[in-house]
Amino acid sequence: MTSAVAAALALDTAAQDLLFRAARTANSFTDEPVGPEHVQAIHDLIRSGPTAYNSQPLRVLLVRSAAARTRLLPHLSSGNRDKTATAPLVAILAADPGFPAELPTLFPHKPWVKDYYTEQSVAEAQARFNATLQAGYFILGVRAAGLAAGPMAGFDNAGVDGEFFAESGWRSLLVVNIGRPGPDAWSERLPRWEYADVVAEV
Repeated sequence: MTSAVAAALALDTAAQDLLFRAARTANSFTDEPVGPEHVQAIHDLIRSGPTAYNSQPLRVLLVRSAAARTRLLPHLSSGNRDKTATAPLVAILAADPGFPAELPTLFPHKPWVKDYYTEQSVAEAQARFNATLQAGYFILGVRAAGLAAGPMAGFDNAGVDGEFFAESGWRSLLVVNIGRPGPDAWSERLPRWEYADVVAEV
């Protein structure tokens, strides 16, 4: 990175490293607990991230008890079960297709935008898209708290939804293990594309 590029970033180097360069997807964790205060701090940090019409359809279910963990594990792919069983905290990130009902509160200057989502398929697609944006913010929030996240899509969505969201109607997106990374939390960092590989200009 050139000095001119580095100077273009408002975050100091330590914050850049915490959120991106030194941060990794963790596959193992220490026994140090992740308390409610950590999750509250993460939410308070990320809740201002942008979503369409301020819709905020992300929902987070914290799987903390042993009984709930036992209910979750059978729905995970076999490679994800052991690390989820031992993670200090597990969060199921989900999308709420019922978000349009809240738009008059969340987007009060144009309350009629809720009528854009009268078709359930449209509401579900927008819930998934915007909640996925928020899932990215959530992972950065975990890193900002000095913790590591292990997001996983390797699970039976229908099984998780039936087990945990039958009443709410939420739709699962990711399962995220959260904690302090263990000594064998990750392997060597994989390659990343360079600027010229991904950015074009017209």
